[in-house]
Amino acid sequence: MHRPSDPQQALKQGSSRSLRPIQVGFGLRVSHYEEILKRGIRADFAEITSENFLGRGGRALAVLERVRAELPVALHGVSLSIGGIEPLNRGYLTELAGLATRIDALSVSDHLCFASFGGHYAHDLWPLPYTEEALVHVVARVAEVQDRLGRQLLLENVSSYVEYQASALTEWEFLAEVAARAGAGILLDVNNVFVSAQNLGFSPEQYLVGIPVERVEQLHLAGHSDGGGFLLDDHGSPVTADVWRLYEQALARFGNVPTIIEWDERVPALSELEAEAERARSVAMRGFSGQRERDAVRP
Repeated sequence: MHRPSDPQQALKQGSSRSLRPIQVGFGLRVSHYEEILKRGIRADFAEITSENFLGRGGRALAVLERVRAELPVALHGVSLSIGGIEPLNRGYLTELAGLATRIDALSVSDHLCFASFGGHYAHDLWPLPYTEEALVHVVARVAEVQDRLGRQLLLENVSSYVEYQASALTEWEFLAEVAARAGAGILLDVNNVFVSAQNLGFSPEQYLVGIPVERVEQLHLAGHSDGGGFLLDDHGSPVTADVWRLYEQALARFGNVPTIIEWDERVPALSELEAEAERARSVAMRGFSGQRERDAVRP
């Protein structure tokens, strides 16, 4: 298992990536399609929900082609159910692989969870029991997905509201071990780390330290709401001050990796979403400028 010995030093391990160009983007939403077709978007890359573009033509495809002509596009799925017990959907994987090839996708990602049971999709992202049995099961399924896609899969941590008594590992140990054994990447959702930490009572900084730097390929940022006794990951508001602070720590640990702003409920104007992405850029620029200055004065 990956267990850093010095948490404070571990949070600073990503400085070697600080010379990369900063890349910030956001997810495409239907309410913005008309404006995007007229003037494009202001971002370094974009993210789309994979299922919204599989076997689709018309306006959705026109928007995708317009954006892809100008920017790289990342595919982010919600129905892979990588932790499920039913066979993987081969038809879905074939379509997903075709879309990834067609647009030369920047990345393909989905969630470390299960989302279906008995042939039905719940449109929700349920956490797994973090056991050795589940680990072996998920690693095999990730390997199958990567074989069918012909590329690496990025796994995203989900927000949690319950824990399994059977769990023998922490969530971050489980995620790190899946990625290492399967050769997968990690899409680390900083908001989800914070939400789960508050709901379940663990340290979000400890979570960051438990994730291996070399596996993290992207970061997610989003808003959450107070459900009264718990936090709800609803992607319906700006990023909170607490999550911005955790984002700064994530950048210090993992370095300059691409960041996506997610906003799915109460979606604002396109300009407001672009402004939120620019704030992420400013946070990253401030952090890495300081790192370069510190590096310059070291003997």
